[in-house]
Amino acid sequence: MKFLKQIASILVIFVAFSCSDSDNSDNSGTAKMSVKLVDEPGDYEHVFVEVVDVMVKYQNNSENDDDSGWESIGIVNPGVYDLLELTGGVSLSLVENADIQTGTIKQIRLLLGEDNSVVLAGETEPRSLNTPSAQQSGLKVMINQDIEAGYNYDFILDFDVDESIVVAGNSGNINLKPVLRASLEVNSGTLAGVITNADVAVQVSIDNGEGVTASTMVNEAGIFEIPGLPAGVYTITVTPDPNALPLYQAVIIENVEITVGTTNTIEAITLME
Repeated sequence: MKFLKQIASILVIFVAFSCSDSDNSDNSGTAKMSVKLVDEPGDYEHVFVEVVDVMVKYQNNSENDDDSGWESIGIVNPGVYDLLELTGGVSLSLVENADIQTGTIKQIRLLLGEDNSVVLAGETEPRSLNTPSAQQSGLKVMINQDIEAGYNYDFILDFDVDESIVVAGNSGNINLKPVLRASLEVNSGTLAGVITNADVAVQVSIDNGEGVTASTMVNEAGIFEIPGLPAGVYTITVTPDPNALPLYQAVIIENVEITVGTTNTIEAITLME
C-alpha cells in the first residue's frame, strides 16, 4: 500500500497567486493570469480528474451566487490527470498568461468533465468518482482579488484530498466534495527542503498553530515543497511511512520562519532508524 499519496492539483485544492510587473503587458486595462495546481496528500493509489476549463467571475457579475456571469480564461491542456503525481514541488499548469480584465475577481472555478475516478489504497481497479456539482457549476474558490492593469497574477490551487473525497455510507459511492485553500503568492512564502535518505514514502506537514496547515509528500529524490504559506512561525512534522522498512523516526522541527515572496529552504533532513 502506498502511504498517504498526494493529490493535487485540482483543487486544494489551495489557491496561491503571485503579482509581479510584466514586460509583456501594458496598462490598457488588461492583466495576465496563470493557474497551477498543487497537492495535499491523501491515502489513495490514484485520483484521476478530468479538467476541461478554468473560469472567473468578477464582482460586477456576482450579484447573485448562481451560474451566470462566469468567463472562461481558457486552459492549456484539458484532459485527465492523476493528481497523485504532483510531488516534490511539481505543479500542473492549467492556464498560462491569459489576458484578463481589470476589476475585482470574486471567484475562480475549475470545470470538470465526466471521466473522474479513484483507486483506493490497496486496490488496483479504479472506482467512479462522483462529481455532479463540479460538472454542473464547477469547483469554486473565493478570491476577492483586485486586478490592476499591467501585472501578472499567478494562482495556485491546492486540493485537500482527505477532506474532499467521501465514501457515502452503505452505498459504497465515492463522492467529490472539494475542500480548497487559496492565497496570493505575493503575500505568501514557500517551504522547501530535502530528505537525504527518503527510501520510503515520507509526508511533510506544516502548522502555524493558528489554523494554517498544509502538507505534501517527498518525491523520489526526497525533495519537497509547500507553497502559499502566510508569513509566520511554523512547526514542521516529517512522518515516514510506519508500514515500510526500514522503520524511521518522525522528525519535528519547531520555530521555522516563513517570509513572504521567497522560497524558505530548511537544512537537509536525515532520517534516523
